[in-house]
Amino acid sequence: MIGLISYLAFFATMAGILAIVVLGLNLQWGYTGLFNGGVVAFFGAGAYGTMILGGRPEPGQFGGFEWPFLFALAGGVLLAGAIAWIVGILTLRLRHDYLAIATFGVAVAFESIARNAEWLTGGAKGLRGFPRPLEAAIGNTFVYGLCFLAMVMAVLAAVYWALQRLVQSPYGRALRAIREDEVAARSLGKNPTRLRLQSFVIGSMIMGVAGGLYVAFYAFVSPQDLAPILTFQVWAMLIVGGAGNNRGAVLGAFLIWGAWTGSGFALSKFAPAAMQLYTGPIQYILIGTVIVVMLLWRPQGLLPERITQRFTKTASKVGTTSKGAF
Repeated sequence: MIGLISYLAFFATMAGILAIVVLGLNLQWGYTGLFNGGVVAFFGAGAYGTMILGGRPEPGQFGGFEWPFLFALAGGVLLAGAIAWIVGILTLRLRHDYLAIATFGVAVAFESIARNAEWLTGGAKGLRGFPRPLEAAIGNTFVYGLCFLAMVMAVLAAVYWALQRLVQSPYGRALRAIREDEVAARSLGKNPTRLRLQSFVIGSMIMGVAGGLYVAFYAFVSPQDLAPILTFQVWAMLIVGGAGNNRGAVLGAFLIWGAWTGSGFALSKFAPAAMQLYTGPIQYILIGTVIVVMLLWRPQGLLPERITQRFTKTASKVGTTSKGAF
């Protein structure tokens, strides 16, 4: 029983961390229309920044400053935001496919730096030895897993609440206006370039938060954690859950992570030995199939954006009021 609860806690912890990443992408794509193909770069910036600032010192290795976890996490988030600001200044004038290609290139460049700059990132072997917050005080591994899960869920709830307030405010309506019609938004006095940059930086910092939590959970980070499949998974989560809906983003994260881990377990348990060598590619195919089916069957996602309904109700009320006035 304890083993099952431990596994469910592990599953929910990872799903919660990924849900935070998806919420950051939803702000960029779902509400602002920015196609970020470099999710892993900002996730990795948060992870490596947190590890370098909060990890233990190693001979010949930069970092190991042993900052308290919250300060190290804040440093990783600021690093993700700084990289996003630089990338945004250089790329946000591009549109759609070109922006996707440019941001994907940033992800490839970041992974290459992480793999080759051994003095900074540990190279291919990565960085390890991060002191997990409050682990020594709690002691019991099982109880600590549950406490860490509670912390991740609290951060997820805080990010969700903050984004809900943000997107329901006039600022959020300005982002959606830019997404739908930039020319019209500009004619109303909005600054699309500045708003897109702000959205890109905020969303990337949220991804950095997830990266810091990931390091605290695993006490390890390496270039393998920055593989393009992570970007693929996060986009699948947003597409399935529903872009432009924060509840959909969280739901999609849990569903796709469940499908990913479930398919991996099923293939390792029931597939022939010869097929188990191709578990990874088969999982990619399965997730890709889910995306294609979702785009054909329900392109708006399981929980689509509801702004159209609200605008329809508002418009009907305005129309009724206007008729009564005349």
